[in-house]
Amino acid sequence: MKNFNFYSPTEIAFGKGAEEQAANLVNKHGGNRVFIVYGKGSAVRSGLLSRITDQFERKNMPYMPYGGVKPNPVLSHAREGIRAAIDFDADFILAVGGGSAIDEAKAIAHGVRNPEIDIWDFWSNEKVLTATTPVGSVLTISAAGSETSNSAVLTNDVTMQKRGLTTPLNIPRFAVMNPELAFSLPKYQIACGIVDIMMHTLERFFTDTDGNRMTDEIAISLLKTVVEYGPIALENPKDYDAMSELMWCGSLSHNGITGLGRPMDFSVHQFGHELSARYDVAHGASLSAVWGSWAEYCCKLDIGRFAYFAKALWGIEDADAEKAAVAGIDKTVEFFETLEMPTGLVALLGTGALADDVIEELADRCVHRGKRLVGNFKPLNKDDVYNIYQLANW
Repeated sequence: MKNFNFYSPTEIAFGKGAEEQAANLVNKHGGNRVFIVYGKGSAVRSGLLSRITDQFERKNMPYMPYGGVKPNPVLSHAREGIRAAIDFDADFILAVGGGSAIDEAKAIAHGVRNPEIDIWDFWSNEKVLTATTPVGSVLTISAAGSETSNSAVLTNDVTMQKRGLTTPLNIPRFAVMNPELAFSLPKYQIACGIVDIMMHTLERFFTDTDGNRMTDEIAISLLKTVVEYGPIALENPKDYDAMSELMWCGSLSHNGITGLGRPMDFSVHQFGHELSARYDVAHGASLSAVWGSWAEYCCKLDIGRFAYFAKALWGIEDADAEKAAVAGIDKTVEFFETLEMPTGLVALLGTGALADDVIEELADRCVHRGKRLVGNFKPLNKDDVYNIYQLANW
């Protein structure tokens, strides 16, 4: 095993009725005045929000609901939330929803604790985050893994920049996870979640570091579980066993355990961020649309790694490692297609192929106007990013 540091302090309350622990968990982790962040209204319509606020009322804990988080959370709404949370004198931020609500809750938490700093300075690396407000979550979708992760993504809706912030201060204090809360999800959201879970592990599996067999075994086992139970949950969202396996995989896929001892790559996530910032497409769909093209472009850098992946996940064996590697990539893309997820940009955007100048702009923004390389499995410059977008431009 290579050296690593692992920090995963989130308390998990998992299973049927787990949301009834929300108020007690807020109290346990130091909260008394609770600012509740949620999305476009499903938490209200389902009655979940009222079941949570009833707990606070019984305990005489002041709370303030703040809805309207977009599927790709935006800076302007987070800033409004910060002002509201400060006026309310919040000392705890509770997200009710999926990755978008949780990511925006993290942003609001940072702003409440650092009112003299505009939060975009943290996401643009102008300032270093050193303190935050405690965050907890009640999860309603198996997908982003933000409920246990050290990352949060935010879109600047003026400049159309989508950025991620990675810091231990992003890790929530607790995550309430009742798979039954995901029973009412539309199938498209479930499918996007399946892709997102897989990609969080694939982006850790394909890096420039060899060894770490135990990490590989954890990663492959998680991927196998998603491949087995994802389609079952998609076919029958009320299948508790399938949804519970998927929900737990979502958390493990992004708390760091599937990548211990190696750096993350996350280049496909960067491609997806530019697409969702510009076109407001679903995050999971933006990843499935590009992953196959990234893999095709980069696989020759380590054919053995891709051949190992093909055998371990898909049972593909071939004496010719390159053929096995290509078959493994194809099988993964085919799996995305069985979920009815896009595997190219035309299907993602519902338009014709993108014009060359649009691809050029996407690539330039992805490398931050030449200020960075993307990923580490194969560090990608602007030309590389351009070529991968072009491979996906069908």
